[in-house]
Amino acid sequence: MIGSIAGAALGVAGNIAGGVMRDKAMKRAQAELERKERENADWYNRKYNEDATARADAQRAITMTEEAMKSRNRAAQGAAAVMGGSQDAVIAAQSANAAAMADTASSIAASAEARKDAVEAQYRAQKDAISDQRRANEIAKANAIASSIQGVTQAGASIADAFGQSGDITGLVKKKEDEI
Repeated sequence: MIGSIAGAALGVAGNIAGGVMRDKAMKRAQAELERKERENADWYNRKYNEDATARADAQRAITMTEEAMKSRNRAAQGAAAVMGGSQDAVIAAQSANAAAMADTASSIAASAEARKDAVEAQYRAQKDAISDQRRANEIAKANAIASSIQGVTQAGASIADAFGQSGDITGLVKKKEDEI
């Protein structure tokens, strides 16, 4: 009978210790999720708000367009000077160059919007994954609490059963006093 009481008490202590360890682990998991959430938000703010024209690929496109414009302008001016033509050809080349630069800028803007959409989709997916993990942690926490309560209840029932077999605790104490 004393053994069953001691076993039940150890069961209660084990459940409490297990609960404390689970709580610490859950706090560490929660802190990790908060860190991931901050990193995700920082990444999103950095990527979503970056200047599309400052990106290396955009700078390359702008530089190549400018170089092509200068080359066409020089060629048009040289042809007009050699042939004695009017400035109409130079003006037409400059007009075409302006249209090319506008096309380049439009292309950069369109790819920037597509990139922003991709950044937003990736951010939302990561945010949803973090929310799913939090939900799973809460479910695990609820299950752990239920399991601990069930263990304590079973230990309590074992203790009550042990006392029930001896009549009551006073009978158990009297019996022990007689043995001494």
